[in-house]
Amino acid sequence: MQVARQIAALPFRHEDDGTVRVLLVTSREAKRWIIPKGWPWPGCDDWLGAAHEAREEAGIIGRMAPTALGSFVYEKRRSTSIIPVRVTVYLLEVTDMLDDWPEKHERQRAWFTPAEAAQAVDVPGLKAMLQSVADLARSARL
Repeated sequence: MQVARQIAALPFRHEDDGTVRVLLVTSREAKRWIIPKGWPWPGCDDWLGAAHEAREEAGIIGRMAPTALGSFVYEKRRSTSIIPVRVTVYLLEVTDMLDDWPEKHERQRAWFTPAEAAQAVDVPGLKAMLQSVADLARSARL
C-alpha cells in the first residue's frame, strides 16, 4: 500500500520563565487535538507550505525551520477507506497570533506544555515528538 505525504508545523513559544509551550489545534471533524498539517503545496518548499498551513488552520505566524524536525505516520480515515500518511514536521516559533484566520470557526487552538500536548494527542509518533520538543525548541535558532 502506498503511503501518502503531508507536511506540518509544530508551533511553539518561549515563556518569560524559559519554559516552552506548544500550540495545538482541533481537527475539523473529530475535534481531536493535532498540529497544523496538510497536503504539500505544489511549487512550494515543504517548510513554507507548513507555514501556510499553520496560518490557515491556527492563525499563527512565525519563524520557520527549513529543516525537518522529523516525521510520524498516522492513519487517515476516508469515507470508504483508511490510508497511511507520513507527516514531515517543521518547527515554527510563533511570533504573532491573528484574531481572524481562514479556519477560525472550524477549529479551536490552545497552548500546552509539551507533556500536556503529548497527552492530548492520540498519534504515537506525534506524542513522542511532542515529548522532546522542549529541548529542541530551546536549542533552535530560527
